[in-house]
Amino acid sequence: MDFIRITIVDILDIFAIAVIMYYMYKITRGTQAPNILTGIILIYLLWIVVQALNMEMLSAVLGHIIGVGVVALIVVFQPEIRRFLQLLGKRSKQRRSSFFGKLFDFREEKHTDMGFLNPVVKACADMSASKTGALIVIQEYLDLGFITETGITLDANISSSLLKNIFFKNSPMHDGAVVINNGRIVAAKCVLPSTQNDVPISFGMRHRAALGVTEVSDAIVIVVSEETGAISLARNGKIKIGVPPDELYYELLTLMEIASEEQGKADALPIG
Repeated sequence: MDFIRITIVDILDIFAIAVIMYYMYKITRGTQAPNILTGIILIYLLWIVVQALNMEMLSAVLGHIIGVGVVALIVVFQPEIRRFLQLLGKRSKQRRSSFFGKLFDFREEKHTDMGFLNPVVKACADMSASKTGALIVIQEYLDLGFITETGITLDANISSSLLKNIFFKNSPMHDGAVVINNGRIVAAKCVLPSTQNDVPISFGMRHRAALGVTEVSDAIVIVVSEETGAISLARNGKIKIGVPPDELYYELLTLMEIASEEQGKADALPIG
């Protein structure tokens, strides 16, 4: 058994591979990527067996296939790779916010006045009654610059009439999302990343976009369906369909309190 020598480095190596495989599955779950990845792993295992048997021709062919497959992986898994990097960035920002916020006390303070919710709720109730489609993103602690830069900068006070005008069907800014931060409308006509997970066939592009942005940020998203007028709330990759207009204000308060508590726990985490 001299040829089987397991060291601490080997154990760490296996553990690292297991963690990477787990997170790859977690990121790609609900898509076709796991099936493709399984096929690639089988080809790689076959290549190892062929090399061990000294089958030179088949080994060379499989080696070229695997070499080209690296490029193919980047193309095929481009959406998943982007999601993975966005999630890494999200967690990295949380850690930096926690560390530097404590060390230098310059973490951005959140707007604690919830008065801005009243015109948002009123606008959503009116748009729900008129079946006007809407997509409103409320920024929490993580920066949404990668979202706002895709839209039109407004930096305007929030009013129900302004929100309804933005999402009016003939408005040039009705297509896309409105981003709200610190009680102001930061931008409109913003493009959101669509979720890559399996969702009900009844979900439209707004619901998919709402799930997509909440998978890579801590934002809260309000969706008003153009087909049914139903109001939905999305956060942390989950969505609640059919929120009554008279309960929307309290639902938003609850989600914002949860976000505040989670940020508090992140700030309490030790660094290193």
